[in-house]
Amino acid sequence: MKNQINDIKNQALEEISKADTLKKIENLRVKYSGRKSELTNVLRGIKDLSVAEKKEIGEFGNLTKQAIDGELSKKELQIKNEELKNIDEKEKIDITYPGEKFAKGHLHPLTQVRYDIEEIFKSMGFLVVEDREVEDEFHNFDAMNMPKDHPARDMQDTFWLKNGYVPRTHTSSVQARFMEKNKPPLKIISLGRVYRNENSDATHESNFHQIEGLIAAKSGEVTVANAKSIISEFMKGLFGKETKIRLRPSYFPFVEPGFEFDASCPYCKGEGCRICKQCGWIELGGAGMVNQNVFKAVGFTEDEFEGFAFGFGIERLAMIKYGIDDIRLFHAGDLRFLEQF
Repeated sequence: MKNQINDIKNQALEEISKADTLKKIENLRVKYSGRKSELTNVLRGIKDLSVAEKKEIGEFGNLTKQAIDGELSKKELQIKNEELKNIDEKEKIDITYPGEKFAKGHLHPLTQVRYDIEEIFKSMGFLVVEDREVEDEFHNFDAMNMPKDHPARDMQDTFWLKNGYVPRTHTSSVQARFMEKNKPPLKIISLGRVYRNENSDATHESNFHQIEGLIAAKSGEVTVANAKSIISEFMKGLFGKETKIRLRPSYFPFVEPGFEFDASCPYCKGEGCRICKQCGWIELGGAGMVNQNVFKAVGFTEDEFEGFAFGFGIERLAMIKYGIDDIRLFHAGDLRFLEQF
């Protein structure tokens, strides 16, 4: 029996020395050291031996099992260390190696321009207000001094909903609703999406964005000079300190007198180029002293307050700022266009 145990030990040590994975080590542990191992089966025959032989073979069997278990543990540790070494080699990071660049999203160009506009006006003490996009006829037209037969009320110019409401045609309605709850003095701008029944082309869209501003105070405290100064500062903040503006007489039902305002071309600095059609000026929006009928519509006494209002399209400003010649690009979803900003 002693020779049999010794043969099992030699065979076990030889196989352990050749094992190169943890799975093989586990299989050898079951084969040579488990409850149903070859060594255990041999040692079960001790019961048939004499007392002296039981003691001798028992001690020899225990030493053999300890030797096999020791070699198994030693080999297991060796394999684990080797695997850890390989992992370190595979997963180590070379901090001097250039990192990979990951594409990151960014704000839409219209959103970028809108944020710029808000920051400029906030710096001048304006409050940014927003309101609903679907408006009733009163706040969209009547409160803005547009008579019942005004062309803007035609279906050719405005989208009408079945209940008599309209997707707002301008953000001036926000000013009317704000003044119903707040008395002057006030300085506000309203920005948002507006809708017009327009055919889509390079300079027109049925869905675009506007900004409208309003300064209102007691009679005699607001003048055209105040408003011109504010518009001038805004244009300088958006297009550069060299930007100049000019006012031209015009008509809008919600202001009297009314003006259209131009800015000197930011590309040619007024010298004349393709962007400004060689005239040195770019038309940007409308403005004027608030018509007293607008103040009356929101509940104020006539001549109690005076104000100056102005408005322009955000797409128009973005096109000039970035040199874009087709308004449809903003909403086309073309990543080649959007990734430039």
